Amino acid sequence: MILMKNTTGKPIQGKKIWIVKNSYVKTAKIAAELEKRCQNAGFVFDENAPEIVISVGGDGTLLAALHYYENQLETVRFVGVHTGHLGFYADFQEHELDKLVLALKHEKPSEAICYPLLKVEIKFSDGATQTHLALNESIIKRASKTLVADVEISDFLFEKFRGDGLSVSTPTGSTAYNKSIGGAVMHPRVRGFQVTEVASLNNLVYRTLGAPMIIAEKDTVKFVLEHADDYLLTVDQLEFSYDNISEIIYSLNGGEIAFVNGGHTSFWHRVKNSFIGDVK
Repeated sequence: MILMKNTTGKPIQGKKIWIVKNSYVKTAKIAAELEKRCQNAGFVFDENAPEIVISVGGDGTLLAALHYYENQLETVRFVGVHTGHLGFYADFQEHELDKLVLALKHEKPSEAICYPLLKVEIKFSDGATQTHLALNESIIKRASKTLVADVEISDFLFEKFRGDGLSVSTPTGSTAYNKSIGGAVMHPRVRGFQVTEVASLNNLVYRTLGAPMIIAEKDTVKFVLEHADDYLLTVDQLEFSYDNISEIIYSLNGGEIAFVNGGHTSFWHRVKNSFIGDVK
């Protein structure tokens, strides 16, 4: 992720914004043009405490922006400019920069579109803990062997999983990796999250539900893991290697991410545009 800077040195008054972009040449040109238009519109460029973060690129760029500002989510709103092949979270195309600037001028924080974030709490065998937030999903796997985990729903032991891994996704993240492994597509107004198996072992010895599970907002999901030194945990596009995880607890207690409501595309329109296209 590259952070854009205001190079004019002129005092500007207006909403505080910041632009993030990926490293592609095409994106750099679009971001530079957007920066000029935002300067002309009177926006203040503030990296440390922006009110609005503009992501120029694809969904990966926006996810990077989220994690960069995840400690300021109560005061930051996001908006995406799509420049790649698939931008599920982007409301504006590269040829709509004037439309974007106008939307930013007139948008109101109270009208922001908010999506829930997944809270990922990791407990280690030495008693230490660590917490992450995910907009799309979190996946637990092992590097070289079968993953074995007790799956508990709100402290009720539901099953013992054996397989390649387990994926936990938010409603908006249900269209990402979750969909590719057979999970259901969930509308964000469904206040819950989803657990989907990755290549589970189901035979006369080992049994799992073998189907995606929609978990209610009030519930938690805990994976109690065997002792191993090769666990791989992903949180959106981030990947972590751990050798002493004892359990992972997932919930919808991660707060929310707010998107600018200016030209906002509805969820089912996004799904149709991303996966189906025109219907004849």
